[in-house]
Amino acid sequence: MKKRIGILVLIGFVFSVSYLPAQRSGMQLDDEQKLLQVMHSIHSQTLFNYVKELASDKYWGRLTGTEGYNQSAEWVISHFEKWGLLPAGDNNTFLQAFQNPYTLVFEDCDVCMNIPVDGEMVKKYYKYEQEFIPGSTSGSGEVTAEVVYVGYGITAPELDFDEYKGMDVEGKIVLMEREAPVSSGDDPEVFQKWRPYSFHQYKLKNAVAHGAKGMLYNYHITNPNNAYDENFIYSHVGQTVVKDVFAGTGKDHGPVVARIRKELKPQSFSTGKVFTIKNTTEHHSDGIAYNVIGIIQGSDPILKDEAIIIGGHLDHLGRCYEIMPGANDNASAVAVIMGLAEALAKSPVQPKRSILFLCFGAEEQGVVGSKYYVENPVFPLEKTVCLINMDGVGAGDKLSALSAENFPELWGYVKRANEKYTHRLVFPRYFSNIARPRLDAARFLWAGVPSLSFSAFGTPSYYHVTKDNIDIITPEIMEDLAQMLFMAVLDIANQDEVDFRKALN
Repeated sequence: MKKRIGILVLIGFVFSVSYLPAQRSGMQLDDEQKLLQVMHSIHSQTLFNYVKELASDKYWGRLTGTEGYNQSAEWVISHFEKWGLLPAGDNNTFLQAFQNPYTLVFEDCDVCMNIPVDGEMVKKYYKYEQEFIPGSTSGSGEVTAEVVYVGYGITAPELDFDEYKGMDVEGKIVLMEREAPVSSGDDPEVFQKWRPYSFHQYKLKNAVAHGAKGMLYNYHITNPNNAYDENFIYSHVGQTVVKDVFAGTGKDHGPVVARIRKELKPQSFSTGKVFTIKNTTEHHSDGIAYNVIGIIQGSDPILKDEAIIIGGHLDHLGRCYEIMPGANDNASAVAVIMGLAEALAKSPVQPKRSILFLCFGAEEQGVVGSKYYVENPVFPLEKTVCLINMDGVGAGDKLSALSAENFPELWGYVKRANEKYTHRLVFPRYFSNIARPRLDAARFLWAGVPSLSFSAFGTPSYYHVTKDNIDIITPEIMEDLAQMLFMAVLDIANQDEVDFRKALN
């Protein structure tokens, strides 16, 4: 943990500057001291312990819909209750329920290449996680078939682009790239035409529609954000598998993909390679998911009808087939939310506006929990001042503030708090938000709610694999983020007038 500066020295420093939310609320010296004491009560060790709890095996990776996720939600709720937060979910509870199917993945999963040698078939098995990861929404069963490379798996007549044209994939396995041959960083007008074809769900359904029975998806992560077909077996693969598929075909994977992107012309071909994909899964079409919502009601009789949301997703990937702990993604954000909830509940400065603490479910399954909340808000969206969202804030020594350049006035509150109190490197970013939704803030931005989304970077971290565990967490970054947000949120909450929507016009 970082060495703390003496509290009296810090208090003396803070009194010497003009920016202090407590002063703007007409507080006395003793109250100002208490405010700083509360800010410094947000401690890295406490936040680390929250992450350690949520990333432990007892919650089985927190896949939304499972009992493990539900138990993690109850654990968070128990703390909200202890700190005096009020329930803001359904029927005077902390839970907002919505339907969300999910799939369980069990250990009996394999990917292998079948190699003919002297009239016999030799099987080359690939290593779990290092070389393949089972599809998190795969059907249960086994398929052995020739592999056909279909590029990005897109059929788009209006774009004169069909990667299945002339290809026989009936009963076969397709090898497919993620995303689309045009990216969101290219011409936005051009990208919008390709955007519908970048979704995982589209790609899987299109493969099924063309008669394919399996897929090797060149997207080497665990990913429950996809469609489900009980007769379609697929796994995610890395470069080892892709190279083996291309070997001996006279084609190199990198140049083929580059040519698709440059010419926007299909480069599909039959590889002649025979693979077997085997997955053991169990689909639950009737899954029930939950957002966790607690509130500190505002003290002002008028401004209490406006809300500031502090949010981040509670869920992770579950088991695929080993437990995916999700320490950074996104137990770290929930830990910061909890640190803020306790501190704001104890604050000697009562917020005039209401503060909503929102732990989203089903972010990993299509950013569904935030979509449901936006469609069923606790506060009307026009009364929602802003969303402060966090996703992956526990591994790094620097912070990124996505959409800060979209909302400079909102960003200004956080920037000033950081400059006066925490002195952490925070990089403001612009967010076009035109690609498929990848974080909860995207849903709010589309609904017209000013939003910032924080993430950490600068040290090794791991995305959607088993190594996203407690070993990669740097608690100090969570402490600094929580402390700066504590000051910034209080300042926003106690302004007589605030309107960040001006940036949307």
